[in-house]
Amino acid sequence: MSIAVNNLTKIYGAQKAVNDISFSVNKGEIVGFLGPNGAGKSTTMKIITGYLTADGGNAQVCGITVSENSNAAKTKIGYLPEANPLYYDMYVREYLSFIGNVHKVAGLKQKVEDVIDTVKLKPEAGKKIGQLSKGYKQRVGLAAALIHDPEVLILDEPTSGLDPNQIVEIREVIKELGKNKTVLFSSHIMQEVEAICDRVIIINKGTIVADDKLSNLQKGTSGSHNVVVQFKETVAAEILNSLHNVTAATPLETGHWKLKTNNPESVRKQLMELSLQNNWNIVSLQSESNSLEEVFRTLTTNSSAGASAKADNH
Repeated sequence: MSIAVNNLTKIYGAQKAVNDISFSVNKGEIVGFLGPNGAGKSTTMKIITGYLTADGGNAQVCGITVSENSNAAKTKIGYLPEANPLYYDMYVREYLSFIGNVHKVAGLKQKVEDVIDTVKLKPEAGKKIGQLSKGYKQRVGLAAALIHDPEVLILDEPTSGLDPNQIVEIREVIKELGKNKTVLFSSHIMQEVEAICDRVIIINKGTIVADDKLSNLQKGTSGSHNVVVQFKETVAAEILNSLHNVTAATPLETGHWKLKTNNPESVRKQLMELSLQNNWNIVSLQSESNSLEEVFRTLTTNSSAGASAKADNH
């Protein structure tokens, strides 16, 4: 087990920023760590990386208890913090060499070139960091996290400030790294998490409200699903809302509806019967998974509902 968080608690004054949370991440997993601002994501990441001390519980990295041997744990971790502190007066290669020397990296000159290639920094590698765009500064931070070839990567908003093309490039880098490393990363870009992760942990108000495979979460919180139907004709909302097992009928465009239900098979059958009775033409009819954004909003605006979404096998 590469990361093990056990009953972790962090208190600031009267507020429990992290409230007795536990989870684990295995080698080869890329796990999205999500939550609203102030939910406890960055605090948890800082405790795992040894930059903050917990008030209760502990975090282990590659079997090392971070609070007992912070330096040994840090040799196993590559950390890109949200703020991404850099020395703007240093040149890119100079800075990466400096970080590599801190980690006592062997064959450092070649390693610097390797990580520059990995994060596609080469076009800007001859510049001072202060001359770089925000996106390229972010790449320097990621390169610094990789310089000592760590087993575990902790990435706090790794694509912050990148344009859409750069996001795709860094996404591919993270996916490739995840084949041989453990990756825990936070992001507010839900499409990014859906593209990279098989598993998602959602934290809200210091408490984990979901920890499961992405596919399971998208099947719906509290068993909810979506049925999307398109009619050639105009259909009144009252008719669709009156169907059994439909909790909400949302118009998407003329004749096009999204129906929320806990029994999609029943709803599809009722729609077919309804179309036959009224001589309506169904253009399309399909079930679809909830988007991660919908899942996130449900679980972080109603924490009690999220308790049932926690997985028991992590």
